[in-house]
Amino acid sequence: MAFTVRTAFRWLLVFIVAALAVFIAGCNRAGDAAAPGFRGIDLTGAPYGRNFRLTDADGRERTLADYKGKAVLMYFGFVQCPDVCPTALIRAAKVKQLLGADGDKLQVIFITIDPERDTPEVIKAYTAAFDPSFIGLYGDAKRTRETADEFKVYYKQVPTGSSYTMDHSALSYAFDPQGRLRLALRHEQTAEDYAHDLRQLLAGK
Repeated sequence: MAFTVRTAFRWLLVFIVAALAVFIAGCNRAGDAAAPGFRGIDLTGAPYGRNFRLTDADGRERTLADYKGKAVLMYFGFVQCPDVCPTALIRAAKVKQLLGADGDKLQVIFITIDPERDTPEVIKAYTAAFDPSFIGLYGDAKRTRETADEFKVYYKQVPTGSSYTMDHSALSYAFDPQGRLRLALRHEQTAEDYAHDLRQLLAGK
């Protein structure tokens, strides 16, 4: 009789462990389906990056409200940047292509941190070289600093001989079509990573 009880108990334990394994696996699959699965840094609800007030190359004042209804991909840089900024904008152009028909629902914005040299004419020619739909924005030195601080962007003028260059952070920021800051996308991420997350925002996630 004792042998029979021990055997039954062992089989009961095996059944319970197997049942728990199935239950946990099911929960994990459900959680994966529900989560947005962003590849960038999720900034949803961040108390910063709420707006900007800058001027475009045609002299019009712009704010985030002007781009509601579109996802916005925003980058801070400068025209004479030798590699990081061009790479960011080349990637943005590729992202727009990867979005296919939804590419028209993406607005790429380049904000200069070097308004001393990046005149409206220079900014317009620069952004158009990557895609005609890209928009360049600028402000005076005070407005530029205020905007960078609002988005926690670092930049600093660095002397180089008789001129200077700009040291700066290299994150791109993504906004959903309601104009809310949602993501920071890292410079080392691929265009496919960016497109994946922007599809999520355009789908209302």
